[in-house]
Amino acid sequence: MAKVYREKDVDFSVLQGKKIAVVGYGSQGRAHALNLKDSGLNVYVGLRPGGKTWNQASEDGFKPVTVAEAVKDADLVAILVPDMTQAELYEKEVAPNLKPGAAVLFAHGFNVHYGQINAAKENDVVLIAPKSPGKLVRQTYTEGRGVPCLLAVHQDATGKAFDVALAYAHGLGGTRAAVLTTSFAEETETDLFGEQAVLCGGVTELVAAGYDTLVAAGYQPEAAYFECLHELKLIVDLIYEGGFARMHEFVSETAKYGDLTRGPRVVDGHAREAMKKVLQEIQSGEFAREWINENKTGRKNYNALLEKDLKHPVEVVGKELRSHMSWLAGNQSACQTGAAQAQDQAACATKQAQQQKEKETASVR
Repeated sequence: MAKVYREKDVDFSVLQGKKIAVVGYGSQGRAHALNLKDSGLNVYVGLRPGGKTWNQASEDGFKPVTVAEAVKDADLVAILVPDMTQAELYEKEVAPNLKPGAAVLFAHGFNVHYGQINAAKENDVVLIAPKSPGKLVRQTYTEGRGVPCLLAVHQDATGKAFDVALAYAHGLGGTRAAVLTTSFAEETETDLFGEQAVLCGGVTELVAAGYDTLVAAGYQPEAAYFECLHELKLIVDLIYEGGFARMHEFVSETAKYGDLTRGPRVVDGHAREAMKKVLQEIQSGEFAREWINENKTGRKNYNALLEKDLKHPVEVVGKELRSHMSWLAGNQSACQTGAAQAQDQAACATKQAQQQKEKETASVR
């Protein structure tokens, strides 16, 4: 079982007065930098000059500098750029400027676990992985709460790597919820598996297959969309709030019986064997090698698969149906209907501007 740490377990002095470099200012980077600064820490933001996030960081009260300048003399460097840009950035900008004894921190273990980044023996290498998008990391912090974080130590050169990582999690607000111990391998492999088999790959394929089955049987595409995609949020929210028990509490007896008797026929032994195969490919490094090579060769297969996915009929039908759902954030067509009141239109416009700003500053991890 993972050990759980909270506020009372933190020695925050290990980071106070230290120079912390946050490299990257996307979804996680922005949240980390702002939370750490508001926790009283000395934060420098390292970015590519002229990049789209440079102005955002400036607007947020930072004075962004180049990555090399941010890393120089830093006591902790948080690498929060996307996975596929980390290795090159580390080799060219971070490693040459990293002082001995400094800690290097990641929010996802991919590059360290699969050997794309190998820090010098004089440096601590740690992981703090908040279990939520960056927007929620920031929002919960400003509300006086926090999100759970995973903590791992890959390399303890100074003897203080764990204390430094826990203090960093505290600065994010993570100890207000819980900080759980893990390893780089466990965090990386479970994260990839969850994305591929359940959260992204599994869910979207299940939705598409359900939609295709109903439409092929002669049902209206709109009805298929509502049953296989639209109502998914209702069920996921219940499970998120209280597990299977809460879902069973709020769905009908008919739905529960169908769940218990038909669900295992869909996600059957074949599906479970496929999941095992997916996990084995992650554990062996096969998936990592494939994804790294895909990026090195121009992402042709990735781009083709993504285009195909976004052209699925459920996307076409869904886009039309969602245009009539005025309650959806950022729904421009719904906001501009003649039936909308003036103040509703103003609220929609404000929300659209906010969402567009978030899109422009967001990046994967």
